Amino acid sequence: MKNPAIRGLSIMEKNLIVILGPTASGKTSLAVRLAREFDGEIISADSRQVYRGMDLGTGKDLSEYEMENRAIPYHLINVIDPVEEFNLFEFQRLFVQSFLDITGRKKWPILVGGTGLYLESVVLNYRLRKVGEDRQLRERLAVLDMDALRGLYLSFAGNAPHNKTDMTDRSRLVRAIEILSHARDASDASDLVAYPEISPIVIGVRWERSELRRRITRRLRDRIDAGLIGEVRRLKEEGLSWERLDAFGLEYRYISLFLRGILTEEEMFKTLETRIHQFAKRQDTWFRRMERKGVDIHWINGHDYEEMKEHIHTLL
Repeated sequence: MKNPAIRGLSIMEKNLIVILGPTASGKTSLAVRLAREFDGEIISADSRQVYRGMDLGTGKDLSEYEMENRAIPYHLINVIDPVEEFNLFEFQRLFVQSFLDITGRKKWPILVGGTGLYLESVVLNYRLRKVGEDRQLRERLAVLDMDALRGLYLSFAGNAPHNKTDMTDRSRLVRAIEILSHARDASDASDLVAYPEISPIVIGVRWERSELRRRITRRLRDRIDAGLIGEVRRLKEEGLSWERLDAFGLEYRYISLFLRGILTEEEMFKTLETRIHQFAKRQDTWFRRMERKGVDIHWINGHDYEEMKEHIHTLL
């Protein structure tokens, strides 16, 4: 298929395809197939896939980016080391770079992932700034207890963060509030990300709850069999602290507890399975919240690629 709408875009013409959905919903395979047919490239909207060496636990599935003997280019995967911090501002800065690079080469950018705040910042055209330390704000926050800080955070973010450490560690929670409180302040545009006009087509992948639970459990077993525990052990041996691994949440947190002897392997698996199911529900809650904010999400059932492609064709 020829690329239909990259050159000479008006504001209302579509210039980005977004594929979102909960964990284990099969977003990547759909995006790769679409990129192959539409001459596109994939931009990841995943808060953990940016880290090098964290492969099985973050579900990179890089083998999926090969289709019909052709490698599908991807962006925002393996861009920083796990010891470095990554935040919403850095995501948007790198997203803009990738978007302009892809469209500049007359290719289709396809944003795919499940990190709600990252997706929302793109489709709702948030103008974000790099946020330094705000001493006055920190002084005001210093008198608040953790419950008050969590309430303030949620008033900005609207939902639980991907990594629950942001809600249990005071310093991380204060920093998250600091970033969100300044992120959308457009009174001074001098340090804002230079943001292009975005007009997205947004596709959501949906499964019946029972089927999604089966997919999550099956994928977790497959990744443990593929060496997920060894991956976490290697990261620790390479110098990451238990606290840093805990901060990455989910797989890295609970496998770390197993490696430290706090959980048995069975307890680790059962707890992790439950937490991933809960995380998928939080993702769905975030996506519904995006719809209430005016994001038009066209939902497809499971792997219905033809329905997705037909919907995109009608809008182009």
